[in-house]
Amino acid sequence: MSMPLYSAIHSDPEGSSDGHPGSANSSRRGMRRQRSSRGRKDVGMIGQASWISSVVNLLNTILGAGVLATPLALSRMGILLGIFIILWSGLTAGFGLYLQTRCARYLERGSSSFFALSQITYPNAAVIFDFAISVKCFGVGVSYLIIIGDLMPGVVQGISEDAGGVDFLVSRRFWVTGFMLIVIPLSFLRRLDSLKYTSVVALISISYLVILVVAHFVKGDTKQDRGELRVVHWESAVATLSSIPVVVFGYTCHQNMFSILNEIKNNSHFRTTSVVSASIGTASFIYVLVATTGYLSFGNSLSGNIVGMYNPSISSTIGKAAIVILVMFSYPLQVHPCRASVDAVLKWRPARRSDSSNSSPSRNALLLQTPKAGSNGRVDGMGDTRFAAITTAILVLSYIVAMTVSSLEKVLAYVGSTGSTSISFILPGLFYYKISSPDSPQHQKLTKEDDDEEEASNDNDDRLLGGGGLKGGAWRKNILRKLSLALAVYGVVVMITCLVTNTIFVVAH
Repeated sequence: MSMPLYSAIHSDPEGSSDGHPGSANSSRRGMRRQRSSRGRKDVGMIGQASWISSVVNLLNTILGAGVLATPLALSRMGILLGIFIILWSGLTAGFGLYLQTRCARYLERGSSSFFALSQITYPNAAVIFDFAISVKCFGVGVSYLIIIGDLMPGVVQGISEDAGGVDFLVSRRFWVTGFMLIVIPLSFLRRLDSLKYTSVVALISISYLVILVVAHFVKGDTKQDRGELRVVHWESAVATLSSIPVVVFGYTCHQNMFSILNEIKNNSHFRTTSVVSASIGTASFIYVLVATTGYLSFGNSLSGNIVGMYNPSISSTIGKAAIVILVMFSYPLQVHPCRASVDAVLKWRPARRSDSSNSSPSRNALLLQTPKAGSNGRVDGMGDTRFAAITTAILVLSYIVAMTVSSLEKVLAYVGSTGSTSISFILPGLFYYKISSPDSPQHQKLTKEDDDEEEASNDNDDRLLGGGGLKGGAWRKNILRKLSLALAVYGVVVMITCLVTNTIFVVAH
């Protein structure tokens, strides 16, 4: 997908040969440098995260225990269709992330969030958006704790058979409580960048699981139990539809994208787009690799988590432990956006009629509505007491639910169908379509500097190509707006399809 790389144009050797164009471009570049330095001054500690740190955290948010369910999804859809859906889902999820990077340009540096965007696009619906995000992230976080409680007794017994005689070592409640003590301090970290090292450990765990699946495929020790293979044909239409959510929701990471954009040191268009490309590209490769090698290992005899199908051994026990480490370090990545959304819900107030008039607020007025970082580097705009109260409430409630409920599969199916599709497709598409409208007062008054910057970059490109800059830029914007609306419509279709499919399966079972 070809995208304009504004930040890549810093010099204009052609323009220097003509005094007038060169001076115009120098003026524009000076304006961009002035705007960039002003942004850095406003945000204090914001903008310290490296590119690799941003990729690692976003990739860890994408990859979870769900990667081990992709072989089963492939067995139901067939190899060709399954691979196509995996790649298509990655493309659409990546486009949603790209639209978020575009939307962030309409907000002051360091203040990007779903709440801030909804305040200037759909103010009265802001509370609905953030409530859906908070419920979705809370549910996923609880499911991680449940996975820990379900897997750890098996891990202990795999290490020592005598552990089964010790009651607390095979108690799921004991392990949920024990691992909560580990994730509590991680959940109280304000910056997403602070979790980069735990994300690296989680990705190492994912790497082991990928190697485990590929190694068994290469070794061929599962061929005697392998069923038939579906290459072109699918199992059935209903079975295929039931597997699509596993793949589509496997790329959900959009709840953390704005935090990454706020914290990344170099927030140029090229760098933020490359974060999206690297994360989605790596995740797509891992999904395709695990899905194909896992499915070719067992064929249609696959059922559930592929690691659980391997014969008991040290390697499979380590694989289960790797899943525990993965979800343990992924839990704080769900607390972070959940906390921000809960805070936004609590701060939300209905917009007055006068606020929705045709007159557009000034850029400074908008900044009063969006969170800013203080001198201490707080990127969430929350005081210490409020931050601690909301985080404690999330931790306590998730712990209580994980201790009392053994499965959230049916609930998460509906939460994922609504929450994941909303933050991955519907909201990025609607936000960009609304805020980038040429007739939008926000677009005309709040982003004048951004428009000038883009025109300067387009002038640079088009003079070298002999084209018309403004016409080309307008054409690209128009196409992007249409694609953003198409993404929102696509999200609605996916949501309806998943809800209907989930309902059918609930009734059937």
